[in-house]
This record gives sequence, structure tokens and C-alpha cells, in this order.
Amino acid sequence: MSASLTLVVVMAVMYAAGVYVMLERSLTRVLIGFLLVGNATNLLLFLMSGRPGTAPIVTGTASDADMADPLPQVLMLTAIVINFGITALILALIYRSWWLAQLGDEGDTLTDEHAAETLAGTEESFRSVTDDEAASQEDLDASEREQASGRAPASERDPADAPGEAMNR
Repeated sequence: MSASLTLVVVMAVMYAAGVYVMLERSLTRVLIGFLLVGNATNLLLFLMSGRPGTAPIVTGTASDADMADPLPQVLMLTAIVINFGITALILALIYRSWWLAQLGDEGDTLTDEHAAETLAGTEESFRSVTDDEAASQEDLDASEREQASGRAPASERDPADAPGEAMNR
């Protein structure tokens, strides 16, 4: 048996075992099966890449025929990244299902953070907002009256002009 035939057999066994394990109901086994299928895909890309050659860095030389094709290498790197991303997703799903299983009958319910609030406290917070709006409206009306009378608004006046006004604020 040659080395490439050995790799073909290993790849086929990994695909078969991965698909078989992925058909189970457990998410952990699905993860293991997916990892097997992902590694078998990397082996497939490695086998299909052809014979080894020199690095395709410098072109235009006499050894252009001996260069390796970079496309299978790029595809293998892409397969590794995709495999890593989906593995992270499945691990998150496994953790979430474990966490929900530990809660038991409680499930995914969250405590109400506003349960301790009373109607009086809520009305008090709305009343303070209304007071703030009234004070803002009063300041706007005062500045409009000053503009109508021809004086500059208090915010634009120089405090040195009227020392008594700066103290009243």
C-alpha cells in the first residue's frame, strides 16, 4: 500500500465515522462527528492538491513548472477557519443546553427586577421628571422674554457687567 492510498483509506474512515457519530442525538457526539468530517475534508484537499513543488513566490523563472498550486492551501485554511467557527457555535449550544438542564423546573425564567417597585415610587420618579421639564420650560420662557425686551439672555451676558446677577444665580 502506498502513502497516498493509506491517506485515502484514513480519509474514508474519518468521513464514515464522522457521519455515523453525527447521526446521534447528543450534541457532544455531533461535535465529535463534525470535527472528524472537517479533518477528513482537510485530508481530501491535501490529497487533491497534487505533487509538492516550490513556493510560488517568484515567477518568471525557469522553475515555473515546479511550483505548487496555492489554491488547495487556501481552501484548506478556509476549511480550518470554518471548522473552528462551527465548533465554537456547537460548543456554545452544548454549554447553553447544559446550563438549562441544570436549572430544572425553573427553566429560563428571570427574576423581575422591578417587582420591589411601588406605585408611589414610580409616580415620584415621574413627578421629578415633570418638575425638571417645568424648570426647563421656565428658563426658556425667561430667555425669550429677555430677547423680546432687547436684552441679551443671561447666559450670553458678561458677569463683570452685572456683579449682582451672577450672585443671584
